[in-house]
Amino acid sequence: MDSTAQIVNCMQLAISEMEAEPRTDNNILNIIGLGLEEAIISLYPNANNAFIRKTAEVYRDFYLFKDKTPSPLFSGVIEMLDELREQNYDLAIATGKSRKGLDKGLTETNLHNYFPISRCADETRSKPDPQMLNEILTDYNTDKATALMIGDSVYDLQMANNAKMDSIAVSYGVHSLERLLKQNPIAHVNNARNISTQIRTLNEQHSFAR
Repeated sequence: MDSTAQIVNCMQLAISEMEAEPRTDNNILNIIGLGLEEAIISLYPNANNAFIRKTAEVYRDFYLFKDKTPSPLFSGVIEMLDELREQNYDLAIATGKSRKGLDKGLTETNLHNYFPISRCADETRSKPDPQMLNEILTDYNTDKATALMIGDSVYDLQMANNAKMDSIAVSYGVHSLERLLKQNPIAHVNNARNISTQIRTLNEQHSFAR
C-alpha cells in the first residue's frame, strides 16, 4: 500500500498544528516504518513526553479521520497475494501502524482475508526490535528458518536481521535500494508482481513456510 504521501502529509499537518520546529518531507520519509511515538522521537530527540503524546494524538486524528490523501495499492499487489495464497504460503503483517491505522488500510483495500495474523506497533515493540516477528512465528507455530520478511524500509530489514530471519528488499516503496542493500537482504524486487516470482526462485534453495 503506497501510504507514503498520506503519512508525510499527516505528519506535516501535525507538526504545523503543534507549532513545532519544521521538518522536511525527507526527514519524515526517513522515519516511516517506525512506531508513531518512536518516529516522533526520531524527529524531535529532545522532546518531552507531553509533546510526543500530543503530537501522536494530532497525527492519528489527521490520519484516521481528517486527511483524505489517497493510499492506493501498488500495481500487481492483488495478483501477487493471490499467487502466494494459492501456493499455501502463510501470510502476516508486521507494521509500524497502529491497530486502528492498519484496520483502516485493510478495510479500504479489502485485504483482511489475506492476513489472518498481524502485529502493530501499539501492540508490541516497534521495529527494528524483532518482537513483532517472533510473536508472528509463535502464532504460526513455525521457525524463523522457514520464514521471510518482505519490506520497503530499512527498519523492516533491520528487524529481520535482529530476528535472524531472511528478508527481501522492496525498492519501490519508502527507502532507496542503496540503503536497503546495506541490510543484506537475500534478494530485492522492483515491483510487486516480482515478489511471488522471487519467492518461487528462492524456494528452490530454501524451505519457506507453506
